Amino acid sequence: MSSPLTRDDVAKVAALARLRLTDDELDTFTEQLSKVLGHAADLNSLPLDGVAPTAHPFGLLNVTRPDVVVPSIDRDAVLAAAPDAQDGRFGVPRIVGEAP
Repeated sequence: MSSPLTRDDVAKVAALARLRLTDDELDTFTEQLSKVLGHAADLNSLPLDGVAPTAHPFGLLNVTRPDVVVPSIDRDAVLAAAPDAQDGRFGVPRIVGEAP
């Protein structure tokens, strides 16, 4: 069976991607890409009528806890430990890296 992908095809795609490939790389990539396309053709030939498409092979379950309001740390105590507090909020530099 002849390869559906030629060395010229790989060279053209490489040129479009602005890649410079050596002759050895062209030969290697032509062989590798032909194998990938051959595998895709094998998968494409499978009888999949009646098989539902899946995004994930296993059923996923989102494990979450109930959203319940609970007592929290006192805001004033937290802000007292912060390096900078302004109007009841954390003070942060306007630009990352600048000193407060």
